[in-house]
Amino acid sequence: MSVSTAPVRLPVRRFGATGRRDAWWVQPLVVFLGLSTFLVYSTWAAFQNSHYTYGPYLSPFYSPELFGDSPHSWFGPRPGSWPTWLPFSPALLILPIPGLFRLTCYYYRGAYYKAFWLDPPSCTVGEPRGSYWGEHSFPLILQNGHRYMLFLSLAVLVVLWLDVWKAWWFVDPATGNERFGIGLGTLVLLANGVLLSSYLLGCHTLRHIVGGCVDQLSRAPAAGRAYACVSCLNRRHMLWAWCSLFSVGFSDLYVRLCSMGVWSDVRFL
Repeated sequence: MSVSTAPVRLPVRRFGATGRRDAWWVQPLVVFLGLSTFLVYSTWAAFQNSHYTYGPYLSPFYSPELFGDSPHSWFGPRPGSWPTWLPFSPALLILPIPGLFRLTCYYYRGAYYKAFWLDPPSCTVGEPRGSYWGEHSFPLILQNGHRYMLFLSLAVLVVLWLDVWKAWWFVDPATGNERFGIGLGTLVLLANGVLLSSYLLGCHTLRHIVGGCVDQLSRAPAAGRAYACVSCLNRRHMLWAWCSLFSVGFSDLYVRLCSMGVWSDVRFL
């Protein structure tokens, strides 16, 4: 018995056309405004090359400070061979690492595909393009570099936790020696470290790496516990993504305003 088939042509919606009656445009609009605000501020802050330290605090935008004029610099001031026509800022050497990690993050892809590229603006809403390239063609094939950005970002995260440790030690103006203390900035950097850790350690790619290192998780208790931890954080990946985005921006703002004398750092101990 022969079976005949006929092609089914799906209707192509014009841009913005949809049968939805809910306020589907609210979420992409909020994402657009939130990410745009962070992009504008972080770009501006990265080019300032000033007011990124205050006492033991170092802005996460500038950490690790490979070259710079502050006491936090690893290798001293800007190299003399640096071209005079090329803008210099310690943040420009480091910020691309976490920036590219977020750019290629599975959650952020879905967020900015809708909010910025409108591809599509939301589910069952017409988009402005009639073709689909996927992530197998340039430039979206570069998204496959996410795993490498993950490893580099984890290294940066370790340095940020060292900055949190240093934020507990203040120089006593009377003796010039360091002593243990707690300031509001200490707690700001601590909260930022916790939120960034929750975001990075809940990465979908890290989950695959941990789960793929053994054939059976039941035969590797340590890997099984790590997989369960990453999976637990991954369930709230969107929450960690937004909270850590806010915390890292606010941490820079806090250090900057304290350095400028606009805010006074509250000392608890």
